[in-house]
Amino acid sequence: MSGLKTVLILAIITVVVGLPFLFQRSEKTIGDSDDVVVVITPHNEAIRREFERGFRKWYTQRTGRTVDVDWRVIGGTNEIVRYLGSEFENSFRNYWTKTLGRDWTSEVWRGYGDRRMEVPENPATEAEEARQAFLDSDVSVGIDVFFGGGSYDFIKQAEIGTLVPWRDGATLAEMFPDEVYPQNFVGEVFWDPEGRWIGAVLSSFGIIYNVNSLERLGIEEAPTKWSDLADPRLLAEVALADPTKSGSITKAFEMIVQEQMDIRVDQLLEEGLTPGEAEAQGISAGWMDAMQLIQKICANARYFTDSATKGPADVASGDCAIGMSIDFYGRFQSEIVIARGGGERLRFTTPEGASTLSADPIGILRGAPNPEVADLFLEYVLSEDGQRLWGYRVGAEGGPVEYALRRSPVLRPIYEGSSRLNLSEPEVNPYEKVRDFVYRPQWTGRLFTPLRFLIRVAFIDPHDELVEARKAIIGALERGDIEAAEKAEAVFSNLDSIRFDEVAGNIAETLRTGDKIEEVRLSRELADSFRRQYRQAKRIADGRTD
Repeated sequence: MSGLKTVLILAIITVVVGLPFLFQRSEKTIGDSDDVVVVITPHNEAIRREFERGFRKWYTQRTGRTVDVDWRVIGGTNEIVRYLGSEFENSFRNYWTKTLGRDWTSEVWRGYGDRRMEVPENPATEAEEARQAFLDSDVSVGIDVFFGGGSYDFIKQAEIGTLVPWRDGATLAEMFPDEVYPQNFVGEVFWDPEGRWIGAVLSSFGIIYNVNSLERLGIEEAPTKWSDLADPRLLAEVALADPTKSGSITKAFEMIVQEQMDIRVDQLLEEGLTPGEAEAQGISAGWMDAMQLIQKICANARYFTDSATKGPADVASGDCAIGMSIDFYGRFQSEIVIARGGGERLRFTTPEGASTLSADPIGILRGAPNPEVADLFLEYVLSEDGQRLWGYRVGAEGGPVEYALRRSPVLRPIYEGSSRLNLSEPEVNPYEKVRDFVYRPQWTGRLFTPLRFLIRVAFIDPHDELVEARKAIIGALERGDIEAAEKAEAVFSNLDSIRFDEVAGNIAETLRTGDKIEEVRLSRELADSFRRQYRQAKRIADGRTD
């Protein structure tokens, strides 16, 4: 009997251990193919699998050779940018000291990646020499392609010099006429005129909400504008991502700023100011309006996640009632709810006239170890064959095999004629959806980094105090103490320390220098100041005099 037990136990162990291998997918080992391309990306597994499968097939048809995609997945765009910065610094340091035989100094370190430096024809300083040497070099980090992330980060990488041209501007203009893929659209740049980065897929920003949850809170009308997220009934019900961890969500907050500036400028024009006067005054006033609106939205936040998918999932489950979301996450989560029999309780909307269309780019890195294959990888991603993967439904000819990616292709012809019928969402044309909004980069483009910094120090770091003050003000209104509520609100919403001229001047300059010690000092100073301010607002709203 004991022998039989032993056999049974061994059989069970064999089944338990063997089952994972029985159902495991067979993966092609890197190195089995003729060629390879190394790609660093924040894109998810579904995107990676579909593009790897599609590229392998396309590459073999094009060249008669086989190819592997060696994906490097280390986190989000911010993590990738930090990694590339560190690796390029190490690579250039080795080149400078070993190949050129020069000493590594603080001036060299500051100069080689200074994207604002204009190097003269005959460099006169060591920093200028280092900058020129870096731009003339093929220093490598062993990676060919940077694929995915916000255009802001790609613009910075191009200016630093870590991205190199794929095609020149004239060639790109010939490849992509406006009717196929415009370089500029509603104020946004979709591809670099020097060819260092090219938008590979489009994104817009909006609001995802749970109809049942809103009804539970007594909100019957569907949200249509960003300010709906500031409704006091949504306290602890808003799902937000941390803008310091996500360039995409920072872009969404930037849309709020642009909207408020635009409203102010229009008001001043109606009052008879000249366009120049209206713009100068409207930008400053609109910035303050936006900061006060974002403050209330953040006060309603249940959390600030570093995962772009958590918010939509929590809104779907009812853990949060509403949130800010990138379009494809919102639409994808809505489809999941419908597929699981949840009906149309989860919805996504783009605020009319208050959201732009931006591109998630792709580019070739300096010193790419496999330049010819990298060149063809970009050609594939930007071809109609590659673009169909973003938007086509599973099973459609030329579409994805396993996963409907539900992203918006950059090529306009895909939204036209019979091709449109193959899309997962044929009713969605992003080029039409955001036509009423015009993004003005001269207003806020240079303040992208300061914006994410300020949201952190003014609203995220002192979030507990922010929420308690907001609750106290709402409580004062509910008990009819209007005077206390108004006095507390005046203290609560006093954001003079982050007014437009201060942000565009001293704060932006501090962040631009890269002095981390000074940045930490400024961060602590502002966060502590806002904590005291919110505590004072709470005391006033509570009717306390201490």
